[in-house]
Amino acid sequence: MLRFRNLSPATDGHGTNTPCPLLPLVVASSAHVLCILRLAQHTPLRNSPLAHTQSPCSSLAPDLAIRRCADIRTQLEAAGLFASAAAPHTTNSWRVSPCPLFLSPEQIAFFTKLGPQLLTFYRAQNRLYLESVKGSQPRWVAQYLDQGKPDALIAYSRMKRFRDDLPAVIRPDVIPTQDGMVITELDSVPGGIGLTACLSSIYSGLDDRPLPLIGGRNGMVQGFAAMLKAIQRERTGCIAIVASEEAKEYRPEMTWLAARLREQGVPAYCVEPRDVRFTEDGLRLRTETGENPIAVLYRFYELFDLLNIPKAELIQYAAKKEWVSVTPPYKPALEEKSAFALLHHPVLRPFWEKELGEATLLDLTTIMPRTWLLDPAPIPPTATIPGLRMGDRAVTNWRDLAAATQKERHYVIKPSGFSELAWGSRGVSVGHDLPQAEWAAAIDHALASFPTTPYILQEFHKGRLYELDYWDPAANQLVRMNGRARLSPYYFVADGKAELAGILATICSAEKKIIHGMKDAIMVPCSLQQS
Repeated sequence: MLRFRNLSPATDGHGTNTPCPLLPLVVASSAHVLCILRLAQHTPLRNSPLAHTQSPCSSLAPDLAIRRCADIRTQLEAAGLFASAAAPHTTNSWRVSPCPLFLSPEQIAFFTKLGPQLLTFYRAQNRLYLESVKGSQPRWVAQYLDQGKPDALIAYSRMKRFRDDLPAVIRPDVIPTQDGMVITELDSVPGGIGLTACLSSIYSGLDDRPLPLIGGRNGMVQGFAAMLKAIQRERTGCIAIVASEEAKEYRPEMTWLAARLREQGVPAYCVEPRDVRFTEDGLRLRTETGENPIAVLYRFYELFDLLNIPKAELIQYAAKKEWVSVTPPYKPALEEKSAFALLHHPVLRPFWEKELGEATLLDLTTIMPRTWLLDPAPIPPTATIPGLRMGDRAVTNWRDLAAATQKERHYVIKPSGFSELAWGSRGVSVGHDLPQAEWAAAIDHALASFPTTPYILQEFHKGRLYELDYWDPAANQLVRMNGRARLSPYYFVADGKAELAGILATICSAEKKIIHGMKDAIMVPCSLQQS
């Protein structure tokens, strides 16, 4: 979820007797040659850095830019999405910029291509898990993805009727670096949908000549509606966007989104779990038109929080009886950051080549950082951890990393998923930003937490710097920020296709190691760079 605290970094059980898949691996020089040949034959997606061309905003007169910002903030407050006296239940605020973030045609092509590739990745990941359960793929894959999950939830996720269900909303966190784009993680329960929709609507109407925003003025609303209609199909009833107490800070934006959906003829409502009523023939919701059956329930809560969700078991029962369609599906295996580790694992390469194709596999392994699951299982003394090095030295034991110098530990440690620590960057440790003792302690903690909360180790990629102006309302003037960005594209899946509907840019000061939604960040939609 998009959190207005600490989000993604700027890169940003089984027991000890379980065989460790990180066995010795010697990469012959021929493999490097093959990789070079592939690179020559196929230009990877990562080679798409942010354009350095001047933004049209640079030509705006300061007084016009300030009036724009004031207008944007006024509209956000009226929508109930920006903290103000008129919106006492909204606590979110950020720095308002007079213009969107402009992307080149090449970058927009990158994001357009990325959505279908990530949907293919989700399909492959789902198949990998199910085949691992059956034993036709290594069993340790399912063991890793199930680690720390309740048995009942695992059994539920494996039900045949849910076999092909995938997340209908895909949002990667993408960091623009000097070398191109890097995906730090995938979020299938993302916040920011309503916010991005509202920002797109506001920014598109700033001038007589509409800005060429990604997705257009209503792309986010229309994309979300198309996704819901595809899931609903012939089922009669309304749409319930169920936001938990843990996700209550997102209720204003989802309430705004639901209202826009109703304007388009889609009967959608943002509600709390307690508003859902269970009957003998399904779930129902009381609305202004009376009590209506719920056809689709959009799950805006994390699976780790199920015990705190009123009527969660009744919702699961209704979905099992096929009285209601629930999205995202109850599949914790698809919500793990360790999926990146599986993608890079050499033992699984034949599977990924078959399911993704060589071109897509090369793209994804290029833009998804190398990642390792911190499994404390013993590694044979003659083995090394595939692809992991400290300087020019191979790593033979996780605790070897504790001795890495500051320059050698450009890595991030974070929970893989299914934990209250897996969002908000509360469980994130940036290696080169910590004293050595704290870095060593973070490694020990991660290894010790494996039975209940597996952690991953991931390469750190530094975001590139660029400048953007924002409005300081106290001084009523523009201020220039030297910052780093996280780009969050939203893809909605309908009829087996993932369509790009909009991109939210979050820009934080260059001093920040973590890029996240907060009051000191700039948050804007993205637009095509105008010539």
